[in-house]
Amino acid sequence: MLFHVTLEKAEDGWIVAECPALPGCVSQGRDEKEALENIREAITAWMWAEDQKAASSLPPDRTPVVVAV
Repeated sequence: MLFHVTLEKAEDGWIVAECPALPGCVSQGRDEKEALENIREAITAWMWAEDQKAASSLPPDRTPVVVAV
């Protein structure tokens, strides 16, 4: 999957990375490279957490099936 992210230099010099498509998915790094590595990890964690919430809310008569994207 592809996501657009924004990069913004914070007052303290760190680079803040945010993924607007995923509310609250924000990370940072000392430079652009590190910020991009960290936002990739944050996107993966965000999606995993959302999937876990969805799976745990399924009715007992539904069987979840895992699909790789």
